[in-house]
Amino acid sequence: MRPRTSKKSPITRLSLGHACVDFYQGAVPALVPFLVAERDYGYAAASGIVLAASLLSSVVQPLFGALTDRWPLPWLLAASTLVAGGGLGLAGVGDSYALTLAAVAVSGIGAAAYHPESARVARLASAGEPDGGHAAMSWFALGGNVGFAAAPLLVAPVVAVGGLGATPLLALPAVVGALLCVAALRLLRAPGGAAERAAALAGADDRAAFLRLTLAVVCRSIVFVGLSSFVGLYVAERTGGGETAAAVALFVLYLGGGVGTVLGGRLAARWGRVRVVTWSYAATVLAVAGVVLVPGPVVYGFVAATSAALYVPFSLQVTLAQDYLPNRIGTASGVTLGLTVTVGGVATPLIGAAADATSLRTALLPLIVLPVVAWLLARTLPEPGAGPRAARQAAEVAR
Repeated sequence: MRPRTSKKSPITRLSLGHACVDFYQGAVPALVPFLVAERDYGYAAASGIVLAASLLSSVVQPLFGALTDRWPLPWLLAASTLVAGGGLGLAGVGDSYALTLAAVAVSGIGAAAYHPESARVARLASAGEPDGGHAAMSWFALGGNVGFAAAPLLVAPVVAVGGLGATPLLALPAVVGALLCVAALRLLRAPGGAAERAAALAGADDRAAFLRLTLAVVCRSIVFVGLSSFVGLYVAERTGGGETAAAVALFVLYLGGGVGTVLGGRLAARWGRVRVVTWSYAATVLAVAGVVLVPGPVVYGFVAATSAALYVPFSLQVTLAQDYLPNRIGTASGVTLGLTVTVGGVATPLIGAAADATSLRTALLPLIVLPVVAWLLARTLPEPGAGPRAARQAAEVAR
């Protein structure tokens, strides 16, 4: 759905800027094979680098969210983008493992600082659109998915040709992303100003609903991170297609996620966010069951369906969290975008341990149950009304 206001340009720029930032979250695992090859890192050392980026970023995000709740900091968008790019750019410079770990950690902190404030600004920019801004927020979320998926395509040729010493070139997307953020903020009349103050005046926080939503998002995170970690190996094992089958499965997983993200905003505009989120989790149960239980090449169809069903509610859950905590939008964004991802990452080693003890198929079976839990939780969620908060935001942005 095309918005009737002239505020689509900020969302476009914010979406592209989001892609530039999440490029660095996808670049870290893409860089690991080159670190292992050139520096002879073991699996423990390599996993430590990935953990330094993902875990630190996810845990710190709610802290930055709480900070932006007290003081709106739109300038943080460009600054954090540059920090994310600068950290990764230094990751290949020098031979010290400690310095590499520190550089990756700094990049993760930059990404953590970006997301809560960018989600707040994106929500402000989408206010006043005829569909409630759901489509605009889905495009913003899609930008992050595209950036993450594009990282291996850009990291591999740069480092393969120039070696680890060429990683400073990987900071260039951050420069582009920072410029896009500045351009988006200039198109917005007063991000963090009158509209934000008006938003804080309306609505009481519904902490109980926010907690139930958070638990549902945690279930989603475990399913998606678990599948993305093991679906390649599992599909290769089930189809006998080797590395090619594994690569195709991952490609289908990421492609389905992009489709689901955009579809979620369009469906919510017609049916409402809570209803769409509930339906998507019900569909996820059947899709994951197909991935785990159905043999043969048809598994690719179930992988695509699982990814789409898991990503349909992605941007909707962010805006729901913001509406459940209207006076703590930064905190709500930080939790739904950051902290819940950590849980998915922590659960993955448990799946691996279960697979070593039994089989990969047995280890993946619990992933069928988690969407059921998320579906039960989603059924209890209220649908936030437009209310005076949304009306004030829309009036301010439309001026």
